[in-house]
Amino acid sequence: MRCIRAPTLSHAHEQVIKTILERGWILRTEDGEDTVEAEGVAIRVEEPGREPMISPSSRFQRKFMEKYAQDLLNGSASVFEYDYHDRLFNWGEHLEKEGTPVHVNQIQYIVDKLRESPVSRRAIAITWNPATDETLADCPCLQLVQCLIREGKLHMKVVFRSNDMLTAAGANMFALATLQEYIAGQLGIPCGSYTHISLVPHIYFRRDITDIEPFCGKGSKISPIPEVCRACGKCP
Repeated sequence: MRCIRAPTLSHAHEQVIKTILERGWILRTEDGEDTVEAEGVAIRVEEPGREPMISPSSRFQRKFMEKYAQDLLNGSASVFEYDYHDRLFNWGEHLEKEGTPVHVNQIQYIVDKLRESPVSRRAIAITWNPATDETLADCPCLQLVQCLIREGKLHMKVVFRSNDMLTAAGANMFALATLQEYIAGQLGIPCGSYTHISLVPHIYFRRDITDIEPFCGKGSKISPIPEVCRACGKCP
């Protein structure tokens, strides 16, 4: 697994895209999409709330990011196969315990657990629900959130089974850092580091070729593998 350290979310996003495009390999997914895939990556950001939180090269900027973060915290009226708000704040779809539907607010559990025991390693939330997800065409990429209090700060670590690092990861990191800030606020402590672990990071290089250009800078910032450059075809 490759490790990346960055001062801000923006720098982290740019570094991981560079790493995948320069060191990855081509893989066609089970859905028939052409990707550049790379080895797993752990990205540690020491100050996730420090600006710039959004790369200027990203298609999605402040207004979109803030809406995405608020949907994670408060839910959305839109209908999806799943959404992270429900998986974190209302886990248990299609499950029953002693005849009663399961509804678990895992974020409240994290807050309560850390209030009860600030040294706990058990303040975690999961998203995967085998009763639902084994048959979903579009199943959760985010799998686990862990919060720790160390040296008086709230640190967050998240694990993605798979992660579109070009168009999704920037919003994922922004929203989860916002969630970290929310939990820290509930506990009355400052935020510490944010660690974003992607077990299978990838980029949809044909589908999102126009989104690669601003990060690449026509080869001045990134030197992608040849297959990506051929798909783009805009450099001499």
